[in-house]
Amino acid sequence: MTILAIHDPAGRVTTFPPSEESLPQGRIGSEEEALAVAADLAADFAEGAARRDEERLLPHRELDALSRSGLLAITVPPDYGGIDVSNAVLAEVTAILSAADASIGQIPQNHFYILEALRVDGGEEQKRFFFGRALAGDRFGNALSERGTKTVGHYNTRIARDGLGYRINGQKFYSTGVLFADWVTIFALDEEEHLTMSFVPRGAEGIEIIDDWDGFGQRTTGSGTTILKNVAVGADAVVHHHRGFERPTTIGSVGQIIHAGVDLGIARAAFADMVTFVKTQSRPWTHSGVERASEDPLTVSKVGEIAIRIEAATALLASAGHKVDLAQIDPTEDKVLQASLAVAAAKVLTTEIALDASSTLFELAGTSSTKVALNLNRHWRNARTHTLHDPVRWKPHVVGNYHLNGVLPPRSGAL
Repeated sequence: MTILAIHDPAGRVTTFPPSEESLPQGRIGSEEEALAVAADLAADFAEGAARRDEERLLPHRELDALSRSGLLAITVPPDYGGIDVSNAVLAEVTAILSAADASIGQIPQNHFYILEALRVDGGEEQKRFFFGRALAGDRFGNALSERGTKTVGHYNTRIARDGLGYRINGQKFYSTGVLFADWVTIFALDEEEHLTMSFVPRGAEGIEIIDDWDGFGQRTTGSGTTILKNVAVGADAVVHHHRGFERPTTIGSVGQIIHAGVDLGIARAAFADMVTFVKTQSRPWTHSGVERASEDPLTVSKVGEIAIRIEAATALLASAGHKVDLAQIDPTEDKVLQASLAVAAAKVLTTEIALDASSTLFELAGTSSTKVALNLNRHWRNARTHTLHDPVRWKPHVVGNYHLNGVLPPRSGAL
């Protein structure tokens, strides 16, 4: 039996056989149920989040619970047995999970991006099979980003013909979700320099995953290195991913709105911990003239400002989600444009509020809030790490360049 070898930073090796059968899988029947299930899971995930971050305990149990819940299949189209929730609901589900544990909230981002790319460019048999696997609870991990290339959008990993199938060789970094995946989804350039997306069972020979992610935030996303040595893939498991960027599609906006949901969740978590700490533990400043820190007028105003901006980010994310819905239904140049611009705006706002809320927590809560045992700094570390996923500073430029000069946003997974 082929096995997948996973190496952690200490040199220990854990091996996993391929899945013989899927986890028992729930089916979610409505958007309201999806939100309720997410809230129930979040209550469970939140209890161990600080400890998992502190000790870098990978959330295998939690990911299994997520699979069993049915949430990982909520974007499967109705023609293939799913309910295809609104992207506003998808973003809110992500925010709910991320407020509980930002790492868990990020892990399925690649899963949902892959399902959207499959919806856009997969063949009919590919859709029936892989959407079916999602409905059965399978998880799809990402082998996309690389180091040592000219830009983050360049790839050295190659896929080459080998008889009736292909072989893939290369190395990936930031392989978020692969440690927990049933399918390793590999992005590689073919002989014509076109980007492909291949589905390979996690137990395939030639795949080695190194658990070497050592970022100071998002510590338990399992974003390590994936080494691909002559990995075989059947022709029927290869999707021509480049086609999704040769015409107007929502691949990029779906991927980005999920990232914005992660940041919104981090902001909400930081805000909640700030309010609790100020109300229960913080002392008022000597010259404030009040009895409780929660009565300090400057503190009250700052808390109100953060709350308002979180509310604004929530509303903008929902609005952007509905625009993505319209673009999925009718992917015209204009509808896809409006979706991309709206998601870019939401990504800017959620980035800003995640960073501000997680920093303001300490400003208002005071010195006692910095105790290592509380691990409240995880919110800022998570926000600072996750918001580096792509340079948000380019998003106002893209929006402004369209309004001033009529320049359409580039077709990209980052927009």
